[in-house]
Amino acid sequence: MPTVNQTVLEEYKPLFMNNGAQRYTILMGGRGGGRSTVASQYVLAKLIDPAYFRCAIMRFIKGDIRNSIYQEITDRIGEHEDLDGNNVVANNISVNNSRMEFEHGNNTIKAVGFRKSSGDQKSKLKSLAGFTHVVIEEADEISEEDFMQLDDSLRTVKENIMIILVLNPPSAEHWLIKRFFDLIEIIGVDGYFKAKVKEEYTKKVLYINTNYEHNIKNMSQDTVDNYEGYRHTKLHYYYNVIKGYVAQVVFGKIYKGWRVIDEVPYEARLVRRGGDFGYTNDPTVIEDIYEYNGGYIIDEIFYRTGASNAVIADFLLSRKTPDVLNVFDSAEPKSIDEIEGYGINIIGCTKGAGSVSQGIQFVQGKKISITKRSVKTIKAYGNYTWKTSRSGENLSVPDDSNHEWSNSMDAVRYGFDGTLGGVVQTVTVEMGDVEESQDYL
Repeated sequence: MPTVNQTVLEEYKPLFMNNGAQRYTILMGGRGGGRSTVASQYVLAKLIDPAYFRCAIMRFIKGDIRNSIYQEITDRIGEHEDLDGNNVVANNISVNNSRMEFEHGNNTIKAVGFRKSSGDQKSKLKSLAGFTHVVIEEADEISEEDFMQLDDSLRTVKENIMIILVLNPPSAEHWLIKRFFDLIEIIGVDGYFKAKVKEEYTKKVLYINTNYEHNIKNMSQDTVDNYEGYRHTKLHYYYNVIKGYVAQVVFGKIYKGWRVIDEVPYEARLVRRGGDFGYTNDPTVIEDIYEYNGGYIIDEIFYRTGASNAVIADFLLSRKTPDVLNVFDSAEPKSIDEIEGYGINIIGCTKGAGSVSQGIQFVQGKKISITKRSVKTIKAYGNYTWKTSRSGENLSVPDDSNHEWSNSMDAVRYGFDGTLGGVVQTVTVEMGDVEESQDYL
């Protein structure tokens, strides 16, 4: 019987001692807290334990699991190689890389997405009835409805059930915060709070809050200096992302008032499509923009890294909307020309002095809804902020330090760039799924 010898931070030891006494474990906090690492340590230890263990590692889209919790578990297994290159732990675990599954005896870890793709409107979780454990990374991406459906589907009596939620703190308005936590004011830090489990959940919730300060022995001094330096340059980023406090609102948020809707109504008319190019690190993002009932609807249809121009063109052709104008980032004229060569109606966006602020002001003045399947775009919308000076002054320039937020918001702005003249073009569209990277459930 193989054994694992893992060094676990003191703060996380209650997780290993819990044994399902509390159904929900929430690992939430700031940068460098090692939450994904300890989640992978925990499920590896349970996998090779003789006790019955069925675990689902989950994110909203299955493909996103590969480079996150699945890779973390793979890394933990690899850490048990001795000086002679032997790894008793690995030798006793069967790995199916294409399906992202681990097996040891009758115990299993299986990757599961709440959706096959963002195009799905319903999650299908009936197959999880016999599972004992679930680990949800980026748990703030899922809706309360998704969580409730998952929670209700877990009903085995063979072992205590545990749902582990791993996330950075969302704003105070997020359903996870409202459901599980009371917020405690921090003296001298206006607008930010420490989270405390509500009294009615103390017997059901194990909450572990960490940040880089708890894991500092495993961090380089340069990294620590960077983190602490944000206190003088990006105060919101420091308190929310680095320290892990809950923000009352996202400071300097550019767009407000967008409404999340279930799906695009049949009567809505597609008027433009916006796109932002990416490849290796950043995704290519494509957003459909519909006109409806005096406002606009944004629908994320493509979010993928490693997409060549040919792949992008094939996808756009598959939408069967040859007349729709696709407005993409004009910084890549060669890509635009190549995609146009496939028969796509595509142009570059307008750029020049003041074009970014003008585009943002135009979007700000519109009544906007967004489909709930547009997960990445919704998250970007909630975190897209103005750049600020050291004193906290708004510099009226988008903060582009985190491209995860600017990619989707740039694509939206480029799409609206095609409507700035007040003339819009409408086409008939066949609704389809969002194109996602990696393999699907």
